[in-house]
Amino acid sequence: MIGRLLLAAVAGLGLLAGSAVVPKAPATPSKPKLIVVVSVDQFSADLFNQYRGTYSAGLKRLLGGVVFPAGYQSHAATETCPGHSTILTGGHPARTGIIANNWMDPAHPRTGKDGKPDYTVYCAEDPSTPGSNSAHYTVSPRLLKMPTLGDRLKAVDPQSKVVSISGKDRAAVMLGGQNPNLAIWWDGKTFTSFKGRDVSAMASVKAANEHAQKAIAKPVLPVAPAHCLMDTRLVSLPNGGSVGTFKPRTPGDPKLLRTAPEFDRYTMDMALAALDEQKLGAGATTDLLAIGLSGTDYVGHTYGTEGVEMCTQIATVDILLGKLFAKLDRLGRPYAIVVTADHGGHDVVERNVENGLPAAQRVEMALFPKAMSKILSGEFGLTEEALIGDAPFGDLYLSRSIPAEKRDAVLSAAIAHYRESPQVEAVFTKDQIAKAPAPRASLEDWSMLDRVRANFDPERSGDFYVVLKSFVTPIPREVSGYVATHGSPWGYDRRVPILYWWKGIAHYEQPNGIETVDILPTLASLIGLFVPQAEIDGRCIDVMAGAPSNCR
Repeated sequence: MIGRLLLAAVAGLGLLAGSAVVPKAPATPSKPKLIVVVSVDQFSADLFNQYRGTYSAGLKRLLGGVVFPAGYQSHAATETCPGHSTILTGGHPARTGIIANNWMDPAHPRTGKDGKPDYTVYCAEDPSTPGSNSAHYTVSPRLLKMPTLGDRLKAVDPQSKVVSISGKDRAAVMLGGQNPNLAIWWDGKTFTSFKGRDVSAMASVKAANEHAQKAIAKPVLPVAPAHCLMDTRLVSLPNGGSVGTFKPRTPGDPKLLRTAPEFDRYTMDMALAALDEQKLGAGATTDLLAIGLSGTDYVGHTYGTEGVEMCTQIATVDILLGKLFAKLDRLGRPYAIVVTADHGGHDVVERNVENGLPAAQRVEMALFPKAMSKILSGEFGLTEEALIGDAPFGDLYLSRSIPAEKRDAVLSAAIAHYRESPQVEAVFTKDQIAKAPAPRASLEDWSMLDRVRANFDPERSGDFYVVLKSFVTPIPREVSGYVATHGSPWGYDRRVPILYWWKGIAHYEQPNGIETVDILPTLASLIGLFVPQAEIDGRCIDVMAGAPSNCR
């Protein structure tokens, strides 16, 4: 009797010869009528993995899809604009032309608000607009050199609809491309759109603006989820402030709204409304909805990444993604969703030191372009600033006022001074970067020059590029405002999650590196959109477990 039961059990498991169970192959997904792309600004791979055990809504659903827990924004300039430019173009910033949030144009200065030359170019502006400068600009996709997924969809079928909604103009522009049907972002005071496109009368935008104004006038102290309370610990900062506990917001200050949990909720509410208002995914074509949740970045800059503030923010993102899934499920239209980030981030120096990272430090003022210019001016008898730039790292430019016979010597001296600093990892000249070959190593093993080369544009990049050492935060002790930041070529700023989901998807997790530039060709494969490989840097990723492949 026992033998027969054992035999039956073995047979039921398919272990008898000739009766092995053949796993059911995952079905090829129905061609999505709607592609949804969500970028969570500053949602690093570290944050994603740190809070995995707490997800209960949208992020939990995504964990059941295809999970790349440590994808890469491959380039060195890990900022909002370059990062967003890679997600739906398939190109590194070297190809998109979006090398930073701001870059300099020494040859064509405009007049700044103080009457002085304004060399700065903002990544999402039209610098040709008469009378504009980097502080007062017209939002435009003009500087983006590559088509986005939405641009390619509309080129194939003009009936395809593209909607891009974000808390930042640069995120909405870089995700939406050249001519979205609808683009909305927060301009610091209200949710708005491109010049000449008044969205204030739209019900969803009107509601979001009304809620935002009430929240600004009468801010409410956030309530931390229970699992976040362990992250409550006061940490003092050199500017006299502190992080690690929620503090009441000053009524009437619109800047403070950006760090509140409700800020991303307004963005998501407008995105959910756009599904109905624009009838996305309901027509004969494939449509695109791009959503930029910007709150995580503002929280990271203002409070760091390891306190109760960030823990609460990630819980908010989880809930909002759950609302998105619920809405998409109710609509019943075939959709595919991908969630990723434009860059990572790092905690405040002071808490890092307290938490066992003594190498963490703030940058010295001597590395800022103005301070270095004073040294160079004294050495070479220059009457004007020798260097143009707005940060102690990244692209730096020689002033056009330097006499031609002194330029090479000034450049060599500037590079030597930066290399002498114990806070500087490397300095590369424009010529070195331009001559660097395409990287051949795996993503994890890219050299520092490889990473810098990935955001080099010969028309826009500086005369040399400065890389700070890891854990050197480019915000000095003497500066008030933001207390933590990103922008480095180090792993904590480059690694981001890349998560795919659609109905019936077969789960797998791949810990090895893929890039955000791989998202475009992968999504294109799901909808049968041809994208010439020569036009992009990314590659199609097989997101179907088993023998079938979406990459053809």
